[in-house]
Amino acid sequence: MKSCTILAAQADGCSITTIEGLSKDGVMHPMQQAFMENHGLQCGYCTPGMVMAAIGLLNENPHPTEDDVRLGLEGNLCRCTGYHNIVKSVLAAAE
Repeated sequence: MKSCTILAAQADGCSITTIEGLSKDGVMHPMQQAFMENHGLQCGYCTPGMVMAAIGLLNENPHPTEDDVRLGLEGNLCRCTGYHNIVKSVLAAAE
């Protein structure tokens, strides 16, 4: 869920995971690792949203195609790139 599309009161009683809550005991989440290894980080402006959206995408579709990834991330805007390394990162994490 994007934070801009839900009021905080609507999340009352729900479990919420943020980008900061992904790593456990100093070990990055596999998606964070894939973004780092595949240069999907860029400036960092869009990274938290891209990582969280990508995890949600893989939860629904563990074996996406490139088109699936592009469609799944279309609501997140990257100001730096043509999304190539971001898509590459998500596909790497799916493996």
